[in-house]
Amino acid sequence: MQILDFRSDTVTRPSPAMRRAMAEAEVGDDVYREDPTVNRLEALAAELLGFERAVYMPSGTMTNQVALLVHTRRGQEIIVTEGAHVYEFEPGAMANLSGASPRFVPSPYGVPDPEAVRRAVHTSPHQAPT
Repeated sequence: MQILDFRSDTVTRPSPAMRRAMAEAEVGDDVYREDPTVNRLEALAAELLGFERAVYMPSGTMTNQVALLVHTRRGQEIIVTEGAHVYEFEPGAMANLSGASPRFVPSPYGVPDPEAVRRAVHTSPHQAPT
């Protein structure tokens, strides 16, 4: 039996074929949209997901923080489960970049209780919005 480890992309190792593909890839400056590999990846992602465009982000941390910036304003709370990656492994980024703070809900067996999530949503004008 083969055991697959999906904890993180940092626990995997590229195969010789993957290393060859990386070494032989045509590259350019992605900031100026001159990297054909990134351009193809973004076009494929957009097509597969049914969107007009997609953007490549080189890390999960960047992706998480951009999502928080897009969906929140300073002073808002973000509902997270206990042990959430965005809180445990990106310490300070939530508050420093988006100005938001975490609001924890229990997550027995890794699944948040829908009722706990409902109760965590603030509706009072005297509390930080969630």
